[in-house]
Amino acid sequence: MVRHAPVYAPDAAVSMTMRRVLLALSPGIVVYTGFFGWGLPVQLALATVAALGFEAVMLKLRGRPVAVHIGDYSAVVAAWLLVICLPPLLPWWMTLLAVFFAVVIAKHLYGGLGYNPFNPAMVGYAVLLVSFPREMTQWIPLEGYVIPGFGETLAVIFGGSVVSHLDGLSTATPLDHFKHSSSAAPAIMGTLAGKGWEWISLCWLVGGLWLAYTRTLDWRIPLSLLLTVGLFAVGLALGSNNPAWQNPLFHLLSGGTLFAAFFIATDPVTASTTQAGRWLYAAGIGLLAMVIRVWGGYPDGFAFAVLLMNLSAPMIDYLTSPRAYGHK
Repeated sequence: MVRHAPVYAPDAAVSMTMRRVLLALSPGIVVYTGFFGWGLPVQLALATVAALGFEAVMLKLRGRPVAVHIGDYSAVVAAWLLVICLPPLLPWWMTLLAVFFAVVIAKHLYGGLGYNPFNPAMVGYAVLLVSFPREMTQWIPLEGYVIPGFGETLAVIFGGSVVSHLDGLSTATPLDHFKHSSSAAPAIMGTLAGKGWEWISLCWLVGGLWLAYTRTLDWRIPLSLLLTVGLFAVGLALGSNNPAWQNPLFHLLSGGTLFAAFFIATDPVTASTTQAGRWLYAAGIGLLAMVIRVWGGYPDGFAFAVLLMNLSAPMIDYLTSPRAYGHK
């Protein structure tokens, strides 16, 4: 069986699809910036320039028309999805390294868009998470610190400096805190999940629902993933003394659950291509992510869950492909 990426109709060309994804990400980016400062916009600008540069070089080396393929916005989408997963004040060279692995290694060395077996953004993220675990935990707390201004943000990202009121910048995310401690921390908790993060997650939900409404993504994938996470969280709540684990909504609104459900798992190239297969594919991501989140070594396991299910997608497609009429 030969597996191909989905073929888009003229009114759903790749460039239009990618522009819709960028538009759907915008509300979450605005709210993220409001809570945590200029780090994310600066990183987005840096990653966008780097992604387009790497894309142009690889297209030139492969003898492909540069202007045509850069205009499909796929490199920009990969860069944005990657950067949203990174700490906002990560050193610039680490961001460039992640973008390099996403665009050059995970995308072009496999033949370019439509041929890559792994989600490029998750490859770049996983490389940094394994290689630089300390830097990947440097998140900005919302309480006890002054959010850095634009100039201070540039100084930290590009100069490696840490201004006086940003000493001790590293802090645990709510998921990381509750993974290693059963006591609640009012400074990092909002109404249902992490302070600030719950609102950002709701923005991913709004953007994702709009993508489903416009049929930019297949609703089966986010629904299956969220149902799996929700059912797992309900079962966990029945047998856990951890106050966060006892609230199923905490798992849906914390970490990368909603972001992964609507923007990562729905990648049309690396996801399963059959209707039945997409239910299984997304359920596998949700199950693996929750197992890693609760018992694994990382507070949130969606990157590894997505990559593992990317490996499984061809077999899922083979097992769930409709039989041709007359086939015995």
